[in-house]
Amino acid sequence: MQTPLLEIKDLYVHFKTFEGYLKVLDGVNLTVWPGEKVGLVGEAGCGKTTTMKSIMKILAMPPAKITGGRILFKGKDILKMSTPEFNQIRRSGISMIFQDPTAALNPVFSIGSQIKNVIKYSGVLRQNAGKGSIQDHAEKALENVMLQDPERLLLNYPIQLSGGMRQRICIAMALVSNLELLLADEPGTSLDVTIKDQILRLLDELVRERGVSIILISHALGTVKNITDTTYVMYAGSMVETARTEKLFSEPLHPYTRGLMDTVPKLTGGELPHEIPGHIPRYIDPPPGCRFNPRCEHIMPICREKKPPFFEVDDTNKVACWLFQK
Repeated sequence: MQTPLLEIKDLYVHFKTFEGYLKVLDGVNLTVWPGEKVGLVGEAGCGKTTTMKSIMKILAMPPAKITGGRILFKGKDILKMSTPEFNQIRRSGISMIFQDPTAALNPVFSIGSQIKNVIKYSGVLRQNAGKGSIQDHAEKALENVMLQDPERLLLNYPIQLSGGMRQRICIAMALVSNLELLLADEPGTSLDVTIKDQILRLLDELVRERGVSIILISHALGTVKNITDTTYVMYAGSMVETARTEKLFSEPLHPYTRGLMDTVPKLTGGELPHEIPGHIPRYIDPPPGCRFNPRCEHIMPICREKKPPFFEVDDTNKVACWLFQK
């Protein structure tokens, strides 16, 4: 039986503040299979980036604290790994593209210095590879992301490049090793519409060519629909629905998922998009039961009392909503 590449099981993450603990992640569950492209959607502040940073073990602790759960990569719990052991996974197993390419690149080192260090320590080349081999590999990495004149670009510093070029370099650095899982956290957030579309198409093409699994976080639901195989919907630190992407977009089940779909303008025109009333709850004192209950028009007494588990609607659809209790 095939083993999932990544499994997150009942992950809880809290953040210590002057007011108390922010209960941000509330039992997150997520599975990624080898070669699978997974979308993760939800409003800003739902905990998507916190989930990705937990996978990469780059949450600042304190104030963050993982209070429960497991993150399994190829069956091994990342949270129990030593630093040297997990560094090996960072080199050749998992890589991440961040929202802001300016923050992701070190401003005092040249592009060449940064990408060559990634190549050198990723193990993609043999240990005794010369400077010429590393240079060639770096130039090839930039060519793969459609950047012209790579030899010149390697001499530049991040401040000398446009936002689109910096993001392509981040993608090149992420894909330069023989990784198995790519975490892409809103890779087009800081870019204009045309460049954003190019970046996402390029990312999709490179992932397909290499057979890499990907978790794509995006507010652009159309992009998630076109690129991913499976989509997870996240609300206030919990997964509320997961399904094959095509089915989730054609038949959304959870009230929150339906609300998200209604916020998207229709190309056919007609009725204006609807906003979801209310706002994400304060994590310092989240509502008991289902965290969506203050905003839900289908609320029942049990919604205020007990957090709903995932109910299996069919082989691929799972919904955390008491409406689907059998």
